Amino acid sequence: MWNEENKTTALYLVGIGMGSKASLTVEVQELLERCDCIVGAKRIIESLGAFKKPVFCAYKPDEILAFVKANPQYRRIVVALSGDVGFYSGAKLLREALKEYVAGTFPGISSVAYLAAKLGIAWEDAALVSAHGRTQNFIHTIAHSEKTFLLLGGEDCGRMLGEKLRYYGLSDVEVTLGSRLSYEDEWIQKKSGGQLCEEDGAGLSAAFIYNPHADRSVCRHIEDEEFLRGKVPMTKSEVRALVLAKLHLTEDAVLYDVGAGTGSVAVEAACQSGTIKVYAVERNPEGIGLIHKNKQKFGCDWIEVIEGAAPDALVPLEAPTHVFIGGSGGRLREILKLVKAKNPAVRIVITAISLETMGEVMEAVKEGLLLEPEVVQIQASRSKRLGDYHMMTAQNPVYLITE
Repeated sequence: MWNEENKTTALYLVGIGMGSKASLTVEVQELLERCDCIVGAKRIIESLGAFKKPVFCAYKPDEILAFVKANPQYRRIVVALSGDVGFYSGAKLLREALKEYVAGTFPGISSVAYLAAKLGIAWEDAALVSAHGRTQNFIHTIAHSEKTFLLLGGEDCGRMLGEKLRYYGLSDVEVTLGSRLSYEDEWIQKKSGGQLCEEDGAGLSAAFIYNPHADRSVCRHIEDEEFLRGKVPMTKSEVRALVLAKLHLTEDAVLYDVGAGTGSVAVEAACQSGTIKVYAVERNPEGIGLIHKNKQKFGCDWIEVIEGAAPDALVPLEAPTHVFIGGSGGRLREILKLVKAKNPAVRIVITAISLETMGEVMEAVKEGLLLEPEVVQIQASRSKRLGDYHMMTAQNPVYLITE
């Protein structure tokens, strides 16, 4: 464990589990007993007071590095981290930033492993998400997973979790909350998503969420009839399927849906993965209302509805990886200039019904805003029953432009 011949300072990154001494591994206890100093966040070093070691309150790499250089008398320093060093831990960043000093990394018991054992369930088939100090699309995960473990942190996390579960129609999921795990005053309670209140899960806690009706669909395609539509134009099912195929969406994609209408493309894109961030941009007030309603209906927490006209409404947004333009308001070239300035390698898909829009596309090609785009014209028809017969009813022909 220790390199006794080491003449320079050595850092040992250790996971201390939930924080109680009883939950420390024997290996970690030995490290803490024999080290010269303990470094960690305030809450963590306070929980290790029984080891009676000099301590330094820090968790940022630059602060720890400055301490190491200013205190050469400490040869063996334990950097204590909550939970396990491989599960949403600061150890990853510290290993890279302080690699010349790090002599070893030692695991602890994570709150997920502890809570699963307490509940008598396996967790190898569960989704693992942390909402502690980070933004995560846990609504998508809960909606699409039978079992989810969620790390929580903050005074209002119970209120936030309960409100979102109720808003997105997940009130019937079973939520088991665990707080102060491994301590004498630990508490574990089970509630439905609809019963969660502001006091539930305050502070650092873990939740196990069971959804018996999880959506297990892959590459979900939504039929037109499922959307709330009103009188706002909508990209039809057959065209939408090709748009999604041509977009080539990836994990962690940032998609602009420009001229989002009812939000059908935005919703279907967001349903593909919980890591996809979608900005649905629409100037029609009725459309804005419908996008919000469809976002709620399909549980798409990572759709951000932007009210306004492109390109102006796009200016403050983060750079896109993908852009779908279903309506440009006659400002196609300006939109293309802006999104390409944000990301020259952006993937672009445009739909056009009118010849005027195709004229704008060709002008954009002449100006070099589109370089050798693929242009496909599609014509779809649907059967309609008329008495004893079925007749094909044609939809508008649509141009699909991809670069």
